[in-house]
Amino acid sequence: MTDTAPAGAPLMLFDSLTRSTRAFAPIDPAMVRLYSCGPTVYNFAHLGNLRAYVFTDTLRRTLNWKGWPVNHVINITDVGHLTSDADEGDDKMEAAAKKAARTIWEIAAFYTDAFKADLRGLNIIAPTLWSVATDHIQDMIAFARTIEAAGASYELDGGLYFDTSKVPDYGRLAGARGDETVGRIAEVEGKRNAADFALWRRSATGEQRQMEWMSPWGPGAPGWHLECSVMSMKYLGSQFDIHTGGIDHREIHHCNEIAQNQAFTGTAASGANFWMHNNFLVDRGGKMSKSKGGFATLAGVIDKGVHPLAYRLLCLSAHYRSELEFSPEALAAALTRLTRLVLAAQQLRDKAGDPDWLRLIDETGASKGASFAYQRSVVEAGLGAKARALIVQFDEALSNDLMVPQTLPLLESAIADKAIPAEERLRLLASMDLALGLGLLRLRRVDLRLRPADARIEDDEIEALIEQRQAARADKDYAASDRIRDELAGRGVSVMDGAGDMRWDWILDL
Repeated sequence: MTDTAPAGAPLMLFDSLTRSTRAFAPIDPAMVRLYSCGPTVYNFAHLGNLRAYVFTDTLRRTLNWKGWPVNHVINITDVGHLTSDADEGDDKMEAAAKKAARTIWEIAAFYTDAFKADLRGLNIIAPTLWSVATDHIQDMIAFARTIEAAGASYELDGGLYFDTSKVPDYGRLAGARGDETVGRIAEVEGKRNAADFALWRRSATGEQRQMEWMSPWGPGAPGWHLECSVMSMKYLGSQFDIHTGGIDHREIHHCNEIAQNQAFTGTAASGANFWMHNNFLVDRGGKMSKSKGGFATLAGVIDKGVHPLAYRLLCLSAHYRSELEFSPEALAAALTRLTRLVLAAQQLRDKAGDPDWLRLIDETGASKGASFAYQRSVVEAGLGAKARALIVQFDEALSNDLMVPQTLPLLESAIADKAIPAEERLRLLASMDLALGLGLLRLRRVDLRLRPADARIEDDEIEALIEQRQAARADKDYAASDRIRDELAGRGVSVMDGAGDMRWDWILDL
């Protein structure tokens, strides 16, 4: 296996634009170019937002696992995104800064850091480049001027608008869009077509904005859709391999990106060979959204004492194009499943000892993008015929449009099959987890014990009570032993007899 040659089954991916599953081959065989719509950093990302990045990370890991390095760009939207998809209303960043009585720059920095912390918690590989919208304002102005020169825009009092009638097959990505969808793009007096959208929003007379720039169309700010066209083309070329985002972007935002790309290049090319979208995370039947209020965040999951990788595993349990229902019960089940995997991995490590190959991939970094091919070759070098057959099945499932839910039982059966030597099972786990990203080689059972935010007892007091209980058991004072166990349970702690270094755990209230 080399960094330029894919391994195993052909990778088949679903393209939202053609609505077909096609064999993937990169434009440049030496490097896949991938762009992902990033967050608008005015608030914490909710779990529905984060599902998109678990999906994209799984895609990137799959590409790496199959032998392709990836140049991955994620944008940070710190200006221009309005409070809806309409071309009216407040900028989300301006509104958040006003509400918090802070500058937009402070709001953007705080929530950007929070978002990146969420990605680290989910073991998501950082992109090759974080591309920040406000660093590219002049690029956006130049891009819009090219569109204007091509005759695909017009000016109104509110700024510069894109004329969607000037590009071929506008809205093809969204399919048949009814009045309800088009209605999300606001009525603006003078618009030529209902779907036309702002390239540049001119500041109203007397408006006090923290972020505005001079342009040929007056002072103002770029339209939200403009930044992704500009930054994807700047860093990945006018036609790159894959563009990802949530399914909510498919209806308007990505349609508008494609239109801008076509007008800018003067071609019918969309900008990406594959447009890929993950479906919604739903909370008991409804889309999980910040606009509903009371949204669930990864920090909220951690405050409940649940390890963030349990949420990653929950995401992996459903195909990315299917809706995924979120519930406390589903999250608890994912944590139980993760716990079993971590225990199995720990047992395999204990049985296999500390083999040289394991130290080698630890040193090179088990999740470092382009080095996946090398790590996989090291890991799989010691596999026998039965283990290799499982890798083939894993590859076939993964290559079938990222059918990850089928790979998880393969992982579980592989590490439980005692007919395969322990070290080979550990090798299977190591190879498969390069693609799944659950961190199973480094996690220990005790790592999953996170302190709930509402815990009513300190760790050192727990340990002291457990020591007292063990002394009581040694003296055969079972009444005292039971009394201490019941006291701990009443304070949210479960005692785990005979569990090695895992002597106790939190009782989670989900």
